[in-house]
Amino acid sequence: MDTVIVGSHVVLLDKIVDKNIVIDQGKVVGLSNEIPACDQKIDAAGLVALPGPIDTHVHYGVYSPIDQAATTESHAAAVGGVTTMMRMLRLGGSYKNDLKKHLDASKNTHYVDYAIHASIFNHSQIEEMEYCTQMGVRSFKIYMNLGSDVGHVYMDMNPYETKLYDAHVDLTGDIISSIIKKAADLRCPVLVHAEDYESCSCGIKTAKEKKQDGLHAWSESRSPKYEVKAISDVCGYAKKFGCTVYFVHIGSAAALEQIKKERQTNANIFVETCPHYLTLSYEKQPADSYLAKVMPPIRSQKDVSAVWEAVASNQVNTIGTDHVANRLNLKLGGSSVWDALAGFPGIGTALPILLSEGVNRNKISLEQLGRLTSYNAAKIFGMYPKKGSLGEKKGSDADIVLVDLKLEKKVDGQVLGGFSDYLVYDGWQLRGWPVKTIVRGQVVAEDFEVVGKRGYGEFVRQQ
Repeated sequence: MDTVIVGSHVVLLDKIVDKNIVIDQGKVVGLSNEIPACDQKIDAAGLVALPGPIDTHVHYGVYSPIDQAATTESHAAAVGGVTTMMRMLRLGGSYKNDLKKHLDASKNTHYVDYAIHASIFNHSQIEEMEYCTQMGVRSFKIYMNLGSDVGHVYMDMNPYETKLYDAHVDLTGDIISSIIKKAADLRCPVLVHAEDYESCSCGIKTAKEKKQDGLHAWSESRSPKYEVKAISDVCGYAKKFGCTVYFVHIGSAAALEQIKKERQTNANIFVETCPHYLTLSYEKQPADSYLAKVMPPIRSQKDVSAVWEAVASNQVNTIGTDHVANRLNLKLGGSSVWDALAGFPGIGTALPILLSEGVNRNKISLEQLGRLTSYNAAKIFGMYPKKGSLGEKKGSDADIVLVDLKLEKKVDGQVLGGFSDYLVYDGWQLRGWPVKTIVRGQVVAEDFEVVGKRGYGEFVRQQ
């Protein structure tokens, strides 16, 4: 065999076993009490072996071109224990013209494996959805928050160029309905940013007229009620056409309650939340700080508790980061919350936060963590059993992260090596960290240092 990992507590779907993990030709070929002959033995005594985390929600290639961003952000991913990152690709033009350019520019640049969701903005891109599936991209994103005077968005930069790509989007009901119908025909899931843009536009205008500021004002201007409306609207389309819907970055009690109602008549609904909805509230952020501005906004402490309850009771299927690789000078581009850029980096800190604030505080089990960060995502997005398995399926990729649940360490953005020069979690003392990240049998990061080769990461085609 190529490698045997000995001494770890191996996290499977519904149990933890003390077995040796046998790896050959990049695959997990068995769990054993024995140590077969091997080229490499990894001593993991006292460590926990988790199935390789899949970050379902990553924005990179927006503020630096993908040929550069793939390197910096997969570096942060590797240090943070992520073995597969799923890019939210936003193209202003044609997928037939530009998708291959982005795939080509992504080759030989990633440290970890990667997959792509395609954002759809107009009727011409709807006509190209089948082409995307032929290229291995089988999940599509809808931004219900974009339209009218809140329709501005930065598309992904052209590869090898550093110019920001400004665009304006009007995602009408007709376009949304057409995307969902096409996705249903193709048997592909649709990812939904569920905020009603007309309501948000009105809320923002009202808050500005009242000269309100801060993250509390930002949250109130984009009320959870607007999430509820969008969820209800899109579920109507999904039920009509028989489409699988995946709600991204859900972080309010109201949104979770509406999804619970929708699931009573439609089983094909999945939910993603993010670490910031489990840890941050506007009530505990400095009044003059806009670092945690995000869409949808961070909410109240009651909402944080509601999200934890939903995670613990398996109402939430996955945890993605909504990682945005931006910089402080772009983030804080003005003097108020209305001028600040939405979104912040998070791919390198997600697993430590879930270990520290979830597992080590007895809010979730290790088995739940494995399902939330790996297995469920692989199943939903057509990557299982290649991804998402640690021993249950022979021949699955040997994507493994070894974590030390007792290791205490302060968050330090300098260690991650990403494009961003700040973190909302800088200085947090966390207990539980990844100490070795393995992708397809190869160690790519060890003790907070990337040791793998740039370009080792492969594109994962969704099936």
